[in-house]
Amino acid sequence: MDPITMVLIVLLVVALVVGAVLAVLARRRARLRQRFGPEYARTVEAAPSLEDAEADLRSRLDEHDQLDIRTLTAEERDRYQTRWTDVQAEFVDRPDSAIIDADALVGELMQDRGYPVADFERRADLVSVDHPQVVAHYRDAHGVFARTGGDEDVSTEDLRQALVSYRALFAELLDPHDDDERDDDAAETARDPEAVR
Repeated sequence: MDPITMVLIVLLVVALVVGAVLAVLARRRARLRQRFGPEYARTVEAAPSLEDAEADLRSRLDEHDQLDIRTLTAEERDRYQTRWTDVQAEFVDRPDSAIIDADALVGELMQDRGYPVADFERRADLVSVDHPQVVAHYRDAHGVFARTGGDEDVSTEDLRQALVSYRALFAELLDPHDDDERDDDAAETARDPEAVR
């Protein structure tokens, strides 16, 4: 075989390998984007690079896989729902206190479900694996909670929005059907473990 043909074959093989690698990376990126939704964009914006952001998201998936997330019993769901109704009723007379109670109740619910509760950012990151559509609301609500009771004035509208945001995550954490969807995602990942890594 002449040298020019050999060089062309090598270049063609290299181009095919590079194309295949780029296609795999694009598929992984698309799956991460689909899995994390708006959380993908937030993480990319906050990270120094796209690669760092995607490494962070894959790390969340790996850490989440180590958790023992459980479904609540019907009795536990009823008990939590009753307590949430009390928090909402409290908002009418004592909105600051209701936000503090909402934060505590959501934290307790997360702990009962199996999420770590020691560090807010870590908890929010891990919750984003299962609830990417509402984790931004959770971060916003927790920000209002952090300002409540301090020197900074928090408007009643801010408190109302925080309660609505807490309620969105609370409802998802309480919903037993959410676990079925996560189980479907886990089954898909089991069939293709590199799907979202």
